[in-house]
Amino acid sequence: MTFTFPPPAVREVASEVSTLLKERSQTVCVAETAAGGLISASLLSTPGASKIYKGGLTLYTLESRIAFAGWTQDNMKAYKGPTEDVVKGLAENVRETLGATYCVCESGTAGPTGGNTRNRTPGYVALAVATEKGTSTKEADTGLGGDREGNMVAFAVEGLKLLRDIIKGNAKL
Repeated sequence: MTFTFPPPAVREVASEVSTLLKERSQTVCVAETAAGGLISASLLSTPGASKIYKGGLTLYTLESRIAFAGWTQDNMKAYKGPTEDVVKGLAENVRETLGATYCVCESGTAGPTGGNTRNRTPGYVALAVATEKGTSTKEADTGLGGDREGNMVAFAVEGLKLLRDIIKGNAKL
């Protein structure tokens, strides 16, 4: 049986991010939702991950966000799906808690079903990378519709690309 991990689309950017972090003696933590742990697992699959990886949370449910990411009942009442504000808050909280140089966060709608607002459409993802100097956010649409697994991989790729761009100084905070 041949098993390939991480998925090829994630492997290259995860390796690049790991190399950049090691070269700079910097660290990362992860707060992910719809990618289900793919970002963390992909970073951990790179040799020397213990030097760069501070920890990760899969904050898939609103309850897990209260338990582990500083959310309150007010956050839950106001929640209307994944947005840049949501991922910004999660990334900043988790980065501060774990003391990492960077925290990458994603939250999206993987599908196959969704809602009737833009951020609830399958393929939508909100991304954030928090640093001590500020937080960069972005939205994307994978174009994959209701392909749940494809969207999960694409969300991980997009999150790692944003992290890479922040590390390299190619994205604004």
